[in-house]
Amino acid sequence: MSRTTTYPDPRKRRSREAMERALLELVAERDLSALSVSDVTRRARVHRTTFYEHYTDVHDVAAFACTQMFDELVDATPVFHLAGETDPERGHEELTAVFAHIGEHADLYRALLGPEGSARVIDHLLRRINVAVHVNRVGTTAPTHADDPDEVPHDPAAALLSGALMGVITDWLRRGCEGTPEELSTAVAQHFAGAVGHPA
Repeated sequence: MSRTTTYPDPRKRRSREAMERALLELVAERDLSALSVSDVTRRARVHRTTFYEHYTDVHDVAAFACTQMFDELVDATPVFHLAGETDPERGHEELTAVFAHIGEHADLYRALLGPEGSARVIDHLLRRINVAVHVNRVGTTAPTHADDPDEVPHDPAAALLSGALMGVITDWLRRGCEGTPEELSTAVAQHFAGAVGHPA
């Protein structure tokens, strides 16, 4: 799944946006497993044929909506330098923003990252987090992660930290998002900074 999906045809783009927006609204009302293609097309006011021009099923549109939304979040996140960082407050605001976003859309993320979820979405989020952590470790002149590359060199420390962050996210979702994003970020940030070390 690419980081961004662009369509030169404005009508197709509007249709996709309408269906993904409808999916997000519906997931906030009831479980993803209870939604049908008709539910999405009715809410988005598009025909079923239009739906199948873009997606295979409801889980497919959910996966696209989720990854697109997560990419937009990461793109807007400021880059900060982690190399040699020992300040437990380093990255605190950025982590809080990530957890706040996950909490706001908890129903969707819980459905896609849980036992009956999407391996495609899990892989996409893990890869995107890994790239962002690597960029934070090695540094860049870019102000945000919007210009992050699609792939980065092998970086075991970044892989360790991105995997740990995904573990925190899935555990938090499984527990019903106990505590606030601020509290979770405070608990995680100090370990995050302390585990970084210097890039090879």
